[in-house]
Amino acid sequence: MTMNIQTTETLLSDDDIGQYLLDNPDFFSRNPEVLVQMQGPTAVQRADGVVDFQSVMVDRLRDEIQNLTACTQDVIETSRTNMTYLTRTHAAVLALLSAQDAQHMARIITQDLPLLLDVDAVAFGFEQNTKAETALRLPGVRMLPFNYLDAQIGEGGDVALIRDMLDDGTVFGDEHLDIRSAALARLRPSATTAGGLIALGSHMSGAFHAGQGTDLLNFLARVCEKLFQKWLTNT
Repeated sequence: MTMNIQTTETLLSDDDIGQYLLDNPDFFSRNPEVLVQMQGPTAVQRADGVVDFQSVMVDRLRDEIQNLTACTQDVIETSRTNMTYLTRTHAAVLALLSAQDAQHMARIITQDLPLLLDVDAVAFGFEQNTKAETALRLPGVRMLPFNYLDAQIGEGGDVALIRDMLDDGTVFGDEHLDIRSAALARLRPSATTAGGLIALGSHMSGAFHAGQGTDLLNFLARVCEKLFQKWLTNT
């Protein structure tokens, strides 16, 4: 005997859905993503002359949810970016700590740090001063004019982020024509060594700007400072 099985599709009516929402007034609180997809009615003026602004409230709630979602995404992206910068800085510091002498460290700064920090160039230099005679013999070191640091970073300042870098070759040498933005950090190796700087350069204008944090760059500069002090003292 053959049995016919008939499948009945149950459709919910507007009344069914409305009754469910009335029975579950916290539904949208528990499922805000559903509300975002809803299309609310426009403001309607009732017979008694009162305007129903419920739709305005719904639209406002929808906008708040969307803004909150966007803010959350921004926080996530910022956290990822900060973690990337932190990881790169740690890798750069470990590379510097592996230096066998001042010459090796100088080569790490100019050749390895651009790759590790994901920038286009890294340079370092010391102001022209008889106290910097030892430092000036390092590979790749730049000879900076006297008082150059105060002019570029500010008197007594530690870090300067330059949106549009105009370098005549003083800092980045032959690469200066390609450098459009830079981050400069002051170095104070010792009381007997002229002041210096470490500079990160980018080919993109605005890559560095005043709104960025400087903690990691400052930390990197302090590590370089201590290592220069160590190696130059032992030279």
